[in-house]
Parts: sequence; structure tokens; C-alpha cells
Amino acid sequence: MTHRIGVYPGTFDPITLGHMDIIRRGAKLVDELVIGVTTNAAKSPMFSDDERIAMVEREVASIGDATIRVVGFNSLLMDFAESVGASTVIRGIRGVTDFEYEYQLTGMNRQLNNRVDTVFLMADVALQPIASRLVKEIALYGGEIGKFVTPTIRDEVVARVAKMKG
Repeated sequence: MTHRIGVYPGTFDPITLGHMDIIRRGAKLVDELVIGVTTNAAKSPMFSDDERIAMVEREVASIGDATIRVVGFNSLLMDFAESVGASTVIRGIRGVTDFEYEYQLTGMNRQLNNRVDTVFLMADVALQPIASRLVKEIALYGGEIGKFVTPTIRDEVVARVAKMKG
């Protein structure tokens, strides 16, 4: 029997309840889920690579019924997927805008490596509006982000905002 490995890539800056929903559900589709934490040059991360990896590791530790690894990467997604032996990339979709972007990205990725398939998971309806970018923006303006992240992540974001405003 083949050991099915899936990759769920993202910047996770910070990891949200929406990400956690996709991780829990995605882990059920594969034997092992590798969460790839990367830096997107188009985004300005609030947390360093090491901080984001540690956050994700801590948050997924509570998912006891799945084999999950957290790995940092700074390469093409298809190269990363190949390096960890993945046959599947798992992507979360919040709405039509996400779908259009992901559809194009999937087409490009298939051209780079047609041995890796992409699976789209629709975000839970209650979690669809959540985006890390918006969580950071709300926090920067003093808004409450507790509905969008776990209490530990909330505290880390609030502390980082306070440090930035120094």
C-alpha cells in the first residue's frame, strides 16, 4: 500500500482558525500531511520564518489523530512537494477570488510537475472571511482578533503589534 503524502503550503502569518480547519480536514485525506511554511515576497511578514514554524507546530500538536509535519521551505512549491515525496497539494478556497487565483496556480504547477495533483477544500462557511492579512490589519488598529485565531496566537499577535508600535 502506498503511503500518501500531502502538502499544505502557506505563509501562516499568523495561522488562523481557517488554516486549522483546512489542516484538520486535509489530514484526513492523506496518510501524512506536511505543512510547508514559506515566505511570500509579495507579503510583509509580521513574524519570522522560525516564529511561524514554531506557531504552526504548536497549534497542530493538538490534532492527535493525524501524522503532521511542519517544514519551512523557500523554493517552488512543486520542487518542495517532490522533495518531501508528496503526491498531493491541499489548498483552501474561501471564495471565487481564491478559486480564480488557485485555478491559474494549479495549471502552472501541473506544467512544472504533473505527478502532483492539487485538491481544493472549501473553507467552512463560518471561517470563509478569515485571512491572515485582515487579522493583522485588525490587530494593528486595535481591534479584537479572538474570533479568528486561537487565544495563544491572539496573544502573540497583540504582543507583536505592541512591540512594533513600541
